[in-house]
Amino acid sequence: MATDVQHHHPAPTHESARGHQSVPSNSTATTVIGSFVPFKLEGNDTTTPPSAVDTDTDDANLPEPRQLLERIPTVLQPSIPWRKRLMHFTFAWYTVTLSTSGVSLVLATTPHRFRGLSTIGLVIFLLDLLFFLVITTSITLRFVLYKSTFRRAFTRPHEALFVPTFFLSIAAILCNVAEYARIFLFNGDISYGVPSDDDDDDPRASLTSFATFLCVAFWVFSGLTFLASVIQYHLLFTVKAERRLSLTTITPAWVLPIFPVMLIGTLAGSFSRTQSPSSAIGMICAGLAAQGLGLLVSFFFFSSYLSRLMAFGLPAQRAGMFIAVGPPSFTGAAVVSMASDIPRVFAQLDPARVAVLTGGMGPESMETLAAGCKLGAIWLGVFLWGLGFWFFISAVAGCVAGMQDKRFHLSWWSTVFPNVGFTIASIKIGAGLGSEGVLWMGSGMTVALVLAWAFIGYRCVRAVVKREIVWPGHDEDS
Repeated sequence: MATDVQHHHPAPTHESARGHQSVPSNSTATTVIGSFVPFKLEGNDTTTPPSAVDTDTDDANLPEPRQLLERIPTVLQPSIPWRKRLMHFTFAWYTVTLSTSGVSLVLATTPHRFRGLSTIGLVIFLLDLLFFLVITTSITLRFVLYKSTFRRAFTRPHEALFVPTFFLSIAAILCNVAEYARIFLFNGDISYGVPSDDDDDDPRASLTSFATFLCVAFWVFSGLTFLASVIQYHLLFTVKAERRLSLTTITPAWVLPIFPVMLIGTLAGSFSRTQSPSSAIGMICAGLAAQGLGLLVSFFFFSSYLSRLMAFGLPAQRAGMFIAVGPPSFTGAAVVSMASDIPRVFAQLDPARVAVLTGGMGPESMETLAAGCKLGAIWLGVFLWGLGFWFFISAVAGCVAGMQDKRFHLSWWSTVFPNVGFTIASIKIGAGLGSEGVLWMGSGMTVALVLAWAFIGYRCVRAVVKREIVWPGHDEDS
């Protein structure tokens, strides 16, 4: 923690419970509380203030002085200016924009609709853009005002794991741009087509420029996230020994650095419809490769995560367990979405290119081959959906069993954004199978996500006011 209090009161790790405890009622404890005033200690003073220790006490059970500050409820601690609190505004705040974008995306794709639902989703998306602007500005100010926090944000594992949520937020915003442009600008259809030369009002004329923007955004995002995942894991692999994460505390959050790579496939499934056949096939291949990379790396971590659960029990912050729902769910949704564009691509692709891609099969076989790809993707989606559902139920059971740490943390947003992938996967699979029951399940999950988003949003605002977050020792920079 980049404050002068850290040298006296090291913050507990994120696996520990940091609930408020009552302050001892004896006079010694009262003396200690009076002397331990936060933010007034000298940063280079590592000794215990003389007044903090009563040498006459015989109480062997009296807590160490350095433990007492954490035992004082934050509402009773001296207030500090917002400029100081900004020091603890971490990358984990992007989980807010990621969840908000996810909710608006689900509202744009949910199958059972009513009049005005798209408008509600658009309003939430615009609100998300405002959140993204405010959060980005706040983090930038943090780095400008406290320059040392920039390096620490990338080298302190607890915060560094949340750096990728910035890229995840951008991916979710891009998906929303494509969906709401389809709904409000292009009459529900953004599929590729050649604009008419004699019709100046043809919306496909403007769709060409929009498709170019999506194409550029896709390849820039793909390159940046792949490079960022390599750098991020390299920094975590080479961090100082005393800061390294322990296998005894592994959580699904360890997959976050590779998570943005998995959303390349999600973007490919959303954007390929706007592209020419040659451009679309490149997007789909890149998306499929990215999904394979992200899913396999996630599986490697999940094996250690399940071993940890067996050996050491559930994590203190149970909401983070929902992150495990994301990789199989987003992969299933992306594969089904990408494959749904294969029939259009094969039908419009140059016959010579089709022959190369299909090993010499003639055009008459293209329809059958495209249908086979689409069906195979649906079955793969079902295969992965089962894993996502298992992780979802396990996380629900862990939360119902009771959380060791009941104070609000930004990790609570994990109950929203990974389940966005699970909801979208359910909708895509339900549509592919023609199952009304699965589609209604997707609609039910949509309602649950909106309610969870609203409740966690309320708790997030309350936590800031009550000093539960953005406060020394209570954030991911601790």
